[in-house]
Amino acid sequence: MDKLVIEGGKPLSGTIRIQGAKNAALPILAASILADGVVQLDNVPQLLDIEVMLQILRRLGCNAVQDGRTVTLDTTGTRSAHVPEDLMRQMRSSIFLMGPLLARFKEVHIYQPGGCAIGERKIDLHLRGLQALGAELEQCGGRVTCRAERLVGTDVHLDFPSVGATENIMMAAVLAEGTTVLTNAAREPEIVDLQNFLNQMGANIIGAGTDTITIEGVNQLIGKRYEIIPDRIVAGTLMIAAAATRGAVTLTNAHAGHLTSLIHILRRAGVQIATSDGIINVTCFGRPRAVERIVTSPYPAFPTDLQSQLMVMLSLCDGFSVMKETIFEGRFKHVEELARMGADIRVDLSTAFIKGVTRLYGATVEATDLRAGAALVIAGLAAQGRTVIEQVHHIDRGYDQIEHIFSRLGARIERYSPVSRLDFANG
Repeated sequence: MDKLVIEGGKPLSGTIRIQGAKNAALPILAASILADGVVQLDNVPQLLDIEVMLQILRRLGCNAVQDGRTVTLDTTGTRSAHVPEDLMRQMRSSIFLMGPLLARFKEVHIYQPGGCAIGERKIDLHLRGLQALGAELEQCGGRVTCRAERLVGTDVHLDFPSVGATENIMMAAVLAEGTTVLTNAAREPEIVDLQNFLNQMGANIIGAGTDTITIEGVNQLIGKRYEIIPDRIVAGTLMIAAAATRGAVTLTNAHAGHLTSLIHILRRAGVQIATSDGIINVTCFGRPRAVERIVTSPYPAFPTDLQSQLMVMLSLCDGFSVMKETIFEGRFKHVEELARMGADIRVDLSTAFIKGVTRLYGATVEATDLRAGAALVIAGLAAQGRTVIEQVHHIDRGYDQIEHIFSRLGARIERYSPVSRLDFANG
């Protein structure tokens, strides 16, 4: 497995362009199955999860090519509605294929998806939504089969505003007969991006970004060219890293409106933030202040996907902070790794109590999931001495060559694989 080696203690400085959003690109790639003709997607990040999704699409018969940040898809030859189990277990976002495949082929065969081990993430909301549209379900072990001779629009209410369920139901309903009204829908920017993509191809959807989405079924979608929105979680990670290392960073291709909760918290901590069209400037030359209480909740509240990264900054703040996790019960695995670096954090069930320390120290740590891995990178950048991060493949699921991102901002960070003969100690 690859490792990241970081020599910390250097403030980040410079300008960086934010990559396309993984969590927007994945459902949009899945939705391309619905289109007649060729779909071309720009600003697609080069990530492990994206490659897995493209492999799945190819196994289904789709012609999928990625050239840099552009993906071209021709689904004309797609014949199979059976998502391969080996690939589905690698990535939870493969669940997005349920809705499009059901709408196109009247059936879909899937398996329980894999992904980061951050807590229980059931697919019952997805299944109940598809059932409401007319699908019949058959479950045998870990395999799920959905069939529907015809999908018919209806009213669907989500017990929890699940992003994945919202998007899956949208994609299934877009070719259904009649009108579907989805209430208590998730409101994330990535859902708005999916609506905009589908509408550009001929769908009739309104309401994304609110808790009520209305989908008027159409007969056909035509492939178009579309650009993926910037990744707000990557942007947030870099903003937090700038604050934790007491640096000055400018983000371009960034959408401040997608990060209002984080910006509010950082300003409470004394971090200076200035925004303009597509640009976010972050400056923090002194020790940040503690933030009394932060709670993760569905968008537009503070996102669970930035919880672990922000905890690193809070562990270096002046004072005592409290972080409550309400989305995933398994998302404090990074705490033990941060403790190896000198952080003073105590966890009680879903709440972390963080006493700020003056510095962290380099150590050998393990990325237990995608966002925990990003947090450990920030900790290594801020720490005194050398940090070695193992299980880097988790980080590669969501950050496009994270070592290059931070190197452009002046960080001393290198990736080494087992076959590498380079010696970091000898420069």
